Amino acid sequence: MKPLFTIHAGEFLVASYIEQKFKDYLVWLPSRDSGVDLLLTDKHCKKAASIQVKFSRDFLSTHMADALRPGLKACGWFTLKPQKLSHSTANLWVFVLYPFNQKELDFVIIPPSIAHDIVTSLHGRQKTVQSYIWVTKKKQCWEARGLNRRDQLLIANNSYKNPTRDLTPYLNNWSPVTAELGPNQAMERTATRRAFTFPVASAPPLQATPAPGGRRSSYSR
Repeated sequence: MKPLFTIHAGEFLVASYIEQKFKDYLVWLPSRDSGVDLLLTDKHCKKAASIQVKFSRDFLSTHMADALRPGLKACGWFTLKPQKLSHSTANLWVFVLYPFNQKELDFVIIPPSIAHDIVTSLHGRQKTVQSYIWVTKKKQCWEARGLNRRDQLLIANNSYKNPTRDLTPYLNNWSPVTAELGPNQAMERTATRRAFTFPVASAPPLQATPAPGGRRSSYSR
């Protein structure tokens, strides 16, 4: 039987993370491909933010030199088209890095216009660009394609300096989402409650439920 809709790994990881960390927000799947992978709304469906998701497996253990591995957490490889970035209808692009040896995901949350400027300034106005995004264990993030071995080692040792390649301000920074949808009050209440209580059992797994009108699907508990 052909599925009614599909969701790739990156989309699922982003949707699952948002459902867990931002309990006042709803996550929706568009019914057709329009350059937007996920639509986020506040719980009253009055405000919205659109997201394009890019996912990469971790190349750290298979492609990185031994001298680089101790300081790096994850190394992603993304194929990008600058024209798609410049014409993107999504508010934000989210690059998902899934560390091979660690459970903690990393997300680079960035407006497509800024991603376009970074890519074209580093690699020119090519039709297709290969972009390497590295995350260090010290929570720094860099666009690393084209760097020589000396600069790669500087990144691994957290000594590299280059504002054009620095993606650290966008690493796991979800403030652009909260700016669009408003404060996540449920998350704030949870943080306050945890300060006075012992940890409780984890929440039940996500389930997909139909959205109003039958055209979208929302993740909900």
